[in-house]
Amino acid sequence: MFNADLITSAKVQDFIKLATKKKMDALQVSTQLAKEFSNEERAAIMDYMALVPKFREKFGIENTAFLLCDKLALEQSTAQDIGRWKATLWESARQASKNSSEGAPVVHDLCCGMGGDSFFLPKELTAIGVDLDENRLAMYRYNSGVMRGVSQESRDAYAILADVREVAKENDSECATLARLKADYFTIDPARRAIEGENQRDLRNLTPTFEEVIEISKHYKGGMAKIPPGYPICEIPRGTEILYIGSRTDCRECLVLFGELAKNPDHVRAVMVDKTGNEIANWTFARDEKREARNESEQSQYDHNYELEGRDRVYRTSSSESDLPLGGISKFIAEPAPVLLRSHLFGVVALAHDETTHLISPGIAYVTSEKPLPSPAFANYEILESSEISTGAVRAMLKSHDIGKLTLKLRGVKVDPDQEIKRLKPKGKNSATLFYTRHDGEKIAILANPVKEMPASAGMTSGGAAPKNL
Repeated sequence: MFNADLITSAKVQDFIKLATKKKMDALQVSTQLAKEFSNEERAAIMDYMALVPKFREKFGIENTAFLLCDKLALEQSTAQDIGRWKATLWESARQASKNSSEGAPVVHDLCCGMGGDSFFLPKELTAIGVDLDENRLAMYRYNSGVMRGVSQESRDAYAILADVREVAKENDSECATLARLKADYFTIDPARRAIEGENQRDLRNLTPTFEEVIEISKHYKGGMAKIPPGYPICEIPRGTEILYIGSRTDCRECLVLFGELAKNPDHVRAVMVDKTGNEIANWTFARDEKREARNESEQSQYDHNYELEGRDRVYRTSSSESDLPLGGISKFIAEPAPVLLRSHLFGVVALAHDETTHLISPGIAYVTSEKPLPSPAFANYEILESSEISTGAVRAMLKSHDIGKLTLKLRGVKVDPDQEIKRLKPKGKNSATLFYTRHDGEKIAILANPVKEMPASAGMTSGGAAPKNL
């Protein structure tokens, strides 16, 4: 059971510091705690201790600092790289505060949880957490002191125990009281998990629903809503700006900007950031009604194509017939960056660089072209040879190129990579990447070598360059 007073006590935090310094193992920690705490308290402290190094790394705080959280709150919270980059979206509000005599702009952090979406807001903004869960609000109050410097005496004024829908309705009404301090902006992260540790499978099953989020947005000058990256883009209203944010290896958030925060309304932007939140690249294009209007049955076909599982699910809806044509295998094969997959922008980015770019099979996001595509939008590989997926054919291909070290990549084909490499028994001096995928629906093996990164070029905007529409 969550116990905020226990976890935030000096006695417990001093013990954790000591245990960390002495590098106590779990048995030593348990033995020491048993001397002064009940079994229930000991379990709570040990569960919390497992989270300490995780939240320090996730939010980039000192190795002696403490935040208040539980496992689920930490998992759902925005990490420092995304949080620091998102802080740049509030620049206009921050500048307005400097020129205003009305005081600092107020932001309602709706469904605030432990407060991750408030941690990196510009200091010129006043953040107020709103949640229906008393434990989450206890976390928010404590963490606002650590991350935003809110004094202990003032923390209650920066947290509201209420339904976020009711708070929004009252926000622009004349009956708003001090307990419902009027806010200029909002940020919201709707609940989207059915049980602890398991992502909600139904992307539309949010609390509050996305339709309610749209209604909430009408009571503020502007704001941002975090929704699952796979949420149907056709259901996001016009006049908003849609952002897909992630690193080189993942797409972690879809952010919908409303009102004054939507600087590029009716555009989709894919943003790649580094570990410290600095922008690596961005790609911005006007929304495409044709792509968004794909009917349910056609989308369902791609959603369930080849029964992809686990990490491969990120690629289920990553292609569109309106983006790229189908064709044969060219000189190069490329993997689009995850943020371009989720935003469905990889086709237009690729075609802007090389008009020969095409898919080799419907519903699978490997693209092939006559020349390498720009990085970091794509990871490129020069094709050496291809064959059918059979043990004899693949082994012969590996032998002809003297391949002994192999990396196996899969899309559209279901095998265990480690077991498959053992079965192929590659022997040779060279290394290569082997793709198991489909060519026009049929299984195919493609042997290739990684290509050195290609710089950004025409058709790609990066490093904050102006949006480009195609």
